[in-house]
Amino acid sequence: MGKESYPKATEIYINADGGGSNGYRTRLWKIELQKLATELNKPIHVSHFPVGTSKWNKIEHRMFSFISINWRGIPLIDRATVVNLIGNTKTKSGLTIKSKLDNNTYEKGIKIFDEEFNSINIQKETFHGEGNYIIYP
Repeated sequence: MGKESYPKATEIYINADGGGSNGYRTRLWKIELQKLATELNKPIHVSHFPVGTSKWNKIEHRMFSFISINWRGIPLIDRATVVNLIGNTKTKSGLTIKSKLDNNTYEKGIKIFDEEFNSINIQKETFHGEGNYIIYP
């Protein structure tokens, strides 16, 4: 989706929550970002919200209530229905959401050992480098 919206982008910026599968301590998250940076040949800048502060995430404030209104009274019978309802949400001011169903199956319990983790081409920022960093191709 980003390629179509920003065809001239030379870098990617991700603002992520601080916990869960994309938390700043999660090794697999950083390994997969390294793969993506290398595949796209673009640096990926990441800034994580501090743990417990996802309430600051603007998407939660600006869109979740509209998503809830949009799917009110509609049976959420499968993932495709949920994704389509999210993707068809629009605020009064015209803000929209792009969504796409991911049908991939992902392996659980993947272990990332030190050797692989230490191969990540990462540069920590000076301000809270544990949660603000750049991964280079």
